[in-house]
Amino acid sequence: MRINSAKELIVYQKAFELGRLAYELSLRFPKEETYALTSQIRRSSRSICLNLREAWAKRRYPPTLSAN
Repeated sequence: MRINSAKELIVYQKAFELGRLAYELSLRFPKEETYALTSQIRRSSRSICLNLREAWAKRRYPPTLSAN
């Protein structure tokens, strides 16, 4: 089986689901945490998938060496 994108990776799918769950749970946080803890949790949960996609892109398309 050939994997064509990071979204097909099991680890990506689990991270996406975990990020969605973190977002849903953060909706229940107290209002006073909206700009502190809630914001930080939401950003960090999104960054997991973004980091996986970035790593996948670097693996699939390594930088080319320029000829001098």
